[in-house]
Amino acid sequence: MKLSTHILIAGFLCSVYSIAGCADHDSDPIKENGEATVSTVSASPGDIDKSRRNAITTAVQKVSPAVVGINVTEVRQFRERDPWFRFFFGDRVYEQNVHSLGSGWVLTSDGYIVTNDHVAGNATEIVVTMTGGKQYPARLIGSDPVTDIALIKIETEVDLPYLELGDSEDALVGEWSIAFGNPFGLFATSAKPTVTVGVISAIDVTLEQREGRVYRDMIQTDAAINSGNSGGPLVNSLGEVIGVNTVIYTPNQGSVGLGFAVPINRAKEIIEILKEDGIVDRTFNPGFRVQVVNQAIARAYGLDKVEGVIVVDVDPNGSAAKAGLKVADVLTEANEERISSIEWLQGLIRYSKRGDVLEFDVIRDREKINIEVPLL
Repeated sequence: MKLSTHILIAGFLCSVYSIAGCADHDSDPIKENGEATVSTVSASPGDIDKSRRNAITTAVQKVSPAVVGINVTEVRQFRERDPWFRFFFGDRVYEQNVHSLGSGWVLTSDGYIVTNDHVAGNATEIVVTMTGGKQYPARLIGSDPVTDIALIKIETEVDLPYLELGDSEDALVGEWSIAFGNPFGLFATSAKPTVTVGVISAIDVTLEQREGRVYRDMIQTDAAINSGNSGGPLVNSLGEVIGVNTVIYTPNQGSVGLGFAVPINRAKEIIEILKEDGIVDRTFNPGFRVQVVNQAIARAYGLDKVEGVIVVDVDPNGSAAKAGLKVADVLTEANEERISSIEWLQGLIRYSKRGDVLEFDVIRDREKINIEVPLL
């Protein structure tokens, strides 16, 4: 075993160092003061180049041509805040063109592009910059503020490079994740996306609602996502899109290693609806109100712990009444997830689409039953 190990090490050293005796076994090593010496030689450029290329660089080369920068103009309303002006001239609301930027990626060769609703959802003008610098005007096909997904389209006579969609359910915590985008508008000067690399830090992360947006089951990554990266793709080491970069956590401004992407499986569903209808239909009436379960309610219902919500009102014309939900029912789970708060349940309902079904675990008369509420 020792002899084999020595031979292996010697063979390695011969490939890296020029050792007298390796090239010519009949000659003696050069000696100085009685000791053998070695002299280093540079590895060949071809060997170095091979060592630099890996799964990450291959994925970057594959994905970059289909990433775009997006420049947006939208009209926003502002209210005069100066109290003296308002005292003398009254309340004044004025409109102003606001310019912003974001990222996106080509979904199909005929020019459909995915981005965020908060990037392009209210745009009056959209300009897409392709890798290489060519620009196209784009139109908004549809947008969904709740999931923060938007679909835009450019017209082109040539087939565009587009990205392969992965399976976000197959994402592994700890695997490589690569974020592409247009941070701080750098795409406009370099005509190519910026790339950051990290790992998937967590999956199925639910964030607080922000301005009516519901961020459920998000993919968390420590690949740096900065202002302007919104809408860009998050890909795995195979170059497959696993998420749409959407949210950064910035308590002190700037990236702190917490970025979140809408999982691609959810985005696929929304994109198909936007392609067909331009909007996601959420015009349903669940028809019930709840309050949080407290200690007294938990004791009265014989619950092992304080959890869930209790139904305090049911609209006789709503979906819940038709499904059999009643006042005083305690809801502990929805769609096989624990109901942790009223806000959590409100987020789940808001996140749902017309035609979805909410499946509740219900405590009624100290017995557990199941009630399915179709959202119609």
